[in-house]
Amino acid sequence: MRKFLGIAILLALAYAGFDNYGFDRQGQTADSAGSDVIAAAYRDRKSDIQVTGEGVVVRVLSDDTEGSMHQRFILRLDSGQTLLVAHNIDLAPRVQSISEGDTVKFNGEYEWNSKGGVLHWTHHDPQGEHVAGWLKHNGTTYQ
Repeated sequence: MRKFLGIAILLALAYAGFDNYGFDRQGQTADSAGSDVIAAAYRDRKSDIQVTGEGVVVRVLSDDTEGSMHQRFILRLDSGQTLLVAHNIDLAPRVQSISEGDTVKFNGEYEWNSKGGVLHWTHHDPQGEHVAGWLKHNGTTYQ
């Protein structure tokens, strides 16, 4: 019995250590859990993490035209953290009529940077080797 209790405690501690990296938390919405995952990745300087969540557009930027074309905008997450979205418009349709104050849901890959991070891979992978990401805005999914 004592051995079983020790194992149970170790498992509980291990679960707590991984909690911010994608395990569901009781009572949280998927969006606030996604915000927690991104906050933990930012704090720990982690990259290449598939994330899902939502944020409010705080700034629409000009397109990045070097290499593949990317539509760019900045989201503020529930945590207060900002996240640059770099949406590849060579592979996916441009998000239409996006403005400051709009809500955007997302699924993509988080990359750490000192300003809060970048979200990319918000599109399908033509080679089918990467998880397909997406953006949702005003009822339309862009992939």
